[in-house]
Amino acid sequence: MNNNLWKRIGSVVDEKFWKFIIVGIVNTIVGTMIMFGLYNLAGFSYWLSSSANYILTSILSYFLNKYFTFQHKKDSWKSALRFALNIAVCYLLAYGIAKQLALLLLSNVSVKVQENVAMIVGMVFFTVHNYLGQRFFAFKE
Repeated sequence: MNNNLWKRIGSVVDEKFWKFIIVGIVNTIVGTMIMFGLYNLAGFSYWLSSSANYILTSILSYFLNKYFTFQHKKDSWKSALRFALNIAVCYLLAYGIAKQLALLLLSNVSVKVQENVAMIVGMVFFTVHNYLGQRFFAFKE
C-alpha cells in the first residue's frame, strides 16, 4: 500500500475514532437492551423497537460525541440539526437495507428470526455510516 492511502486511513482512524468507539459501546449496550427488549419481550414491531432505540440513545450520543469525542464548540443548534439529520438518514438506510437483506437471504425462517437478524445487521451498517456522518457532517471542523 502506498503512503497516501495510509495517511488517509490514519486521518480517519485516530483518537476521535477511538473515542467514538467508546461512546458507541455504551450506546450499543443501552440501545440493544431497549431494542431487543421492546421487540422480544414487549411485542413491539421491528420499526418501533429499532426507532425507539435510536431516538433514545441518539440524545445521549449527541452530547457525548459533541463534547467528548469531537469536542465541537461551535453553533449548537446547527450541529444538533445536522446530527439529527445524520441519525435519520443513517437509520433509514441501515435498517431499510438490513431488513431487505434479511428477507432475501433468510426467506425460509420465521419473521421473528429475520427481523432479529436484520436488527443486528442494521446496527453494524448504522455504526459505520453514523461515524462518518458525525465526523464529516454533524461535527465537522
